[in-house]
Amino acid sequence: MKALINIDYTYDFVADDGKLTAGKPAQALEQKIVELNQQFVANGDFVVMAVDMHDVKDTYHPEMKLFPPHNLVGTSGRQLYGSLQNFYDENRDAIYWMDKRHYSAFSGTDLDIRLRERKITELTLVGVVTDICVLHTAFDAYNLGYQIAIPQNGVASFNQVGHEWALDHFKNTLGATVYEA
Repeated sequence: MKALINIDYTYDFVADDGKLTAGKPAQALEQKIVELNQQFVANGDFVVMAVDMHDVKDTYHPEMKLFPPHNLVGTSGRQLYGSLQNFYDENRDAIYWMDKRHYSAFSGTDLDIRLRERKITELTLVGVVTDICVLHTAFDAYNLGYQIAIPQNGVASFNQVGHEWALDHFKNTLGATVYEA
């Protein structure tokens, strides 16, 4: 069984005026990410929207010192970017929305339990940021024994060097399948 994990493809991470945007490289993913979501939903596979969630009052969260406030509760920055939001709105019953507080979609969430309940062993990861949230999710997926696939035209970063390093790391250290979707 397979699952598609969409990581942080939100307004704040993608739009030109997003609070922590990966900009044009992330915007270029939109059509491919929507296509992959369409395919996975049509196949009856498990589709997850793993969305960063922060509270400006949470001064203990380490990201508050590392990055500008982003994906804040109650703001439009947490909305999915572009046509992915439309696809989600039309397919809410077939997609699992999951708030996350840390880089990894597994950290502090029920993702592993939901995957194992469905006997899912293969994960495709898409979204942003390749060398932060996608990378940490891939680490945890690897350590939990999942097979990982990363479409290189389905991930982006605001740091091109970090993006390229992460793609290499997925393939050569985590044994992920890195491919052009």
